[in-house]
Amino acid sequence: MSAVRAQIGATTEASGEETPLLGLRTSKSADGSRTWNRLRKHMTANISKKWADLVLLFCYIITGLLDSSAVFIWGSFVSMQTGNTVYLGLGLIEVTARTRWIKALVSISFFCLGSFFFARFHRYLSPRRRWVLVTTYTIQLLLIVFAALLVTWTGKASPDEIHWQVLVPLAAVAFQSSGQAVTSRVLQYGGLTSVVLTSNYCDLFSDARLIALENVERNRRMAAPLLLLLGAVLGGLWAHSEVGLAGALWTAVVLKGVAVVAWLIWEAEDD
Repeated sequence: MSAVRAQIGATTEASGEETPLLGLRTSKSADGSRTWNRLRKHMTANISKKWADLVLLFCYIITGLLDSSAVFIWGSFVSMQTGNTVYLGLGLIEVTARTRWIKALVSISFFCLGSFFFARFHRYLSPRRRWVLVTTYTIQLLLIVFAALLVTWTGKASPDEIHWQVLVPLAAVAFQSSGQAVTSRVLQYGGLTSVVLTSNYCDLFSDARLIALENVERNRRMAAPLLLLLGAVLGGLWAHSEVGLAGALWTAVVLKGVAVVAWLIWEAEDD
């Protein structure tokens, strides 16, 4: 009997030693599963439209920064394609006399390609999913990083020069600029494309409630040109400095990174 009791005691002790370890493994597995489920739910949720116009308004600073420095250094817009269309028309009259129209045509072409790509990316993968917005803005960020690296390595180019060191970064930045415009459609803030102001000015000063105390649309239309102007001033300062266009592009990288983080932590739409 004593031998049987000793064997039972040993078995009980062994079982007691193993139980916490098994329980710990199960607990860790369950915690990991819960964390993954929370992350998946967070990234697949739809972004709330509430206050999302703030991110779109913020992008006006990026547009002003890039366009003002690009026009000064490259002689072409990278976002506002109305100006590029005018440059293209003027250049077609004097094809051999100027080169600006070639850069304008490249910018227009890649902006259109970007619009085609980003619109279908959103449409096929659920427009307002968090991971979709984060991915599209990350693509935009990487394209600006690519352009900034090229400009940093190849140095400052003359506005009259036509070579790949100008055309490739110009195309990359123009392509990414369309992503901001597409986002305004996705979030149903059609007036905040961040790439045009003419219609904004028209809508602002034709508003019947222009001087009303509470007018959200008026406030957006006033903020857009002011923020773009701020970006243009910053871009001009960089363009006139020793750092030049590279400084403007790296600043745009930081600002675009802020937009990516904003979409990562933005409030989800209610189920």
